[in-house]
Amino acid sequence: MKVRSKRLPNWRWEALRTTLWFVPSILIVFGILIFLITFNIDVAAHFDHIQLPTWLRSGNSQSGREVLIAAAAAIITVVGVVFSITILALTLASQQFGPRMMRNFVRDVGNQVTLGVFVATFVFSVLALGSITVYPHGNFVPHLSITVAEALLLVDLAVLIYFINHIAASIQLPEVIAGIARDLDSAIDTEFPAMNREISVGSSANPRLVLNEQPAELLATIEHRGGAVLASKSGYLQFVGYAQLAKIAKLVDAVIRLDYRPGHFIVAGRPVAMVFPQGAAQQVEKALAKAHVTGPHRTLMQDPVFAIDQLVEIAIRALSPAVNDTFTALTCLDWISSGLSRISGRDFTERVYRDDEGRIRLIGADWSYPKMVNRAFDKIRQAARGMPAVIIRILDSLNAVVDATTTASQREVLLRQGEMIMKSSQDSVNDQNDLNDILWHFNRLVESIEARNRPSGT
Repeated sequence: MKVRSKRLPNWRWEALRTTLWFVPSILIVFGILIFLITFNIDVAAHFDHIQLPTWLRSGNSQSGREVLIAAAAAIITVVGVVFSITILALTLASQQFGPRMMRNFVRDVGNQVTLGVFVATFVFSVLALGSITVYPHGNFVPHLSITVAEALLLVDLAVLIYFINHIAASIQLPEVIAGIARDLDSAIDTEFPAMNREISVGSSANPRLVLNEQPAELLATIEHRGGAVLASKSGYLQFVGYAQLAKIAKLVDAVIRLDYRPGHFIVAGRPVAMVFPQGAAQQVEKALAKAHVTGPHRTLMQDPVFAIDQLVEIAIRALSPAVNDTFTALTCLDWISSGLSRISGRDFTERVYRDDEGRIRLIGADWSYPKMVNRAFDKIRQAARGMPAVIIRILDSLNAVVDATTTASQREVLLRQGEMIMKSSQDSVNDQNDLNDILWHFNRLVESIEARNRPSGT
């Protein structure tokens, strides 16, 4: 039975999300459209084509100008002051949390909408102000537009209160860590869908992604007789168009083996893939330049390890002598264990894309469970030397992940981490009572692994 995978996000849409101009631009256009509607209604009322309610009357042209000038000035002042103070607060917070704070602030939809509402109101007020003029029948006063501008001021006040509360909550450390963990869960569900054998990629015309079917003979042929495909530019690999590459491979009757996955740094002029036969390498190289998206930073689109690295970075910053925040490191370990537990139940075999005829067209770079576990715990273990509380939490985190493992090889990786932690503790922890506590938690980890390895019914 085929199980459809969660659709991968479009990299162009992801790039637009990580800007402070896209959503505000849409809201500005929306504000202009509202003004055009209200302006036409005001013109019709001015020439007595329609009758506006009496409560919409806002005085003469001079009083209307004063209201709109005050509104526009207040809005642009609030935008400048509030966002400047926010940027300053985020800059200070990023010293503890890492540089991701600024990127998360820019990417946050609530912040984008807040900026957009303020700027759209400013544009509306300026347009309404410019519409006040003199007609043969007397001064034109856009009563409806002025009333709408006043209503937008009330909306802006509510948005300002929301924004202040949102920023105050978003820079709190538990919320930052939980947000990264949510991104990790989403990236895991996208990149490692829960399935056993086969995933349909896109429509029925697209090539199929098949797991656990990777002939060693084909790999050996590609390695020895294939042609290298070189990277066109340097940067972090952010997105790979697997289905697009598989279609191109079918068109040129070739097989592509990718050497890198999203999150890896590629260097221009260095091999990033192998193609068999060699004659198709040039055509594939042109296609690869379009299917591979590189940039100056990593993203979460197809790189769940990036979220793990973010949690690890916060943890080791917290364990540094300058910060010395043990509880933050413990919180990060809790969420890391949650993410690794989710990952442990997924398939890590290399991915093979086949066309509609069942022929292999694309072999993706593999995901390594041992590497992911090591990325999650190595740096924290090294930073936690001589810190019994953190060492014990690492052992407990490993124990929690054991319950979610599906193979003995996964549990062997976790046991290796536990053994390294125990050895480091014996060298760095001087108090015997602390060592006894660490040993007890290590023995519990070993017992859990042995119980999981034991055949059922024994």
